[in-house]
This record gives sequence, C-alpha cells and structure tokens, in this order.
Amino acid sequence: MIGPRRRATSAATVVILAVIVLTACTSTTPESAPSVAASASGPAVDAPPTTATPASETPDPTCENIIPQATADDFKSLGWVSQQEPFRLGGTALDEGIQCKWGDQRIASDRVQIFGWAPIDAATAATAQKELVASGWKVEVDDNGTYVTENPEWLGGRGVDGYGLTYLFGDGWVKLADTRQSLILVDAPR
Repeated sequence: MIGPRRRATSAATVVILAVIVLTACTSTTPESAPSVAASASGPAVDAPPTTATPASETPDPTCENIIPQATADDFKSLGWVSQQEPFRLGGTALDEGIQCKWGDQRIASDRVQIFGWAPIDAATAATAQKELVASGWKVEVDDNGTYVTENPEWLGGRGVDGYGLTYLFGDGWVKLADTRQSLILVDAPR
C-alpha cells in the first residue's frame, strides 16, 4: 500500500517530469526535441537516427550531453545536481557508457531522475536482455527497439502505465531511464 507521503512524492515527480518533457519538446534545436506520438498503449518514442557517428568522433557521454541542454538547465534551476556512475546492465558495467542520477543532494529524497546511455554490441545486448528477463524483467519490441522494463509488480506505484526503470536497446546503443516515458530525453552524446 502506498502512503500519502509516497503519493505526494510520486505526484511531484510526475509534475516535474511533465515540465521537463514540455521544456525539452519546445527547445529551439530540432535534434534536441524528439517527437512523441500518443497511442492507446502510451507514448511512442522516435528512435534516434540509425546513421551512427564513428566511435572516434562520438564525444564521451556526460550527464549533460545525453539529455537536452534545456533539461539539464531546468534541473540546475531547481538546485539539482547530477551524480555520475558507470552504466550497468545487471552485473555488467559498460565502461564507455554513463548512468546519471539527477536530484537535490541537499536533502534526503527519493525525488530523482535517472538517465543512462552506452554503446553496446549485439552479443552483449542479447546476453544482458536474457539475464534481465531471467530476473523477472519484461520485454516489449516495437519499431524503436527492444524495451526491457522492471516487473510491474515491483514498482510500488512508480511509473506511468506501469513502467519503471526501462532499458531501450537499439542498433549499437542502449538507453536507460527511471520510467519508459523518460527515455525520450536520452540520446547519444552530442
């Protein structure tokens, strides 16, 4: 059962995420605002372009260059900072990736946003997906790639439409966000 404090925190997180998404979608640079199309099963996310930049030309991922700059600026305006960690897929760390937790470090709170991005080869992606599914994670495949998300029974009220932590596997990359809907904010380093 979810207590009143948890509901209030969840509601506040949804409001903040909505503001961030709206800000990202109104950015003046088209590449920083992926389009979202509503459907009966939830929002659809446009996949990033399939033309990959050679690894030697791709900048190293940072907490500020895998999300729109306007989103990072909005977080900072709220007094939030990022905490950088290695990108992890279960027990596997992807050394060339990054996982970021944005939140207010001045107070103890579960009001955070999590984003991650990493390059990944097909064999590592297949192994990671198998391991996550064996641990109870759920898989959905569509035109954008393969979504692997927490079991909805684990969420305790988090996530719109029953999606909590979610990985999106594409051609040579994997994204992570604390909800499937937040994946629209994650892109390759720019």
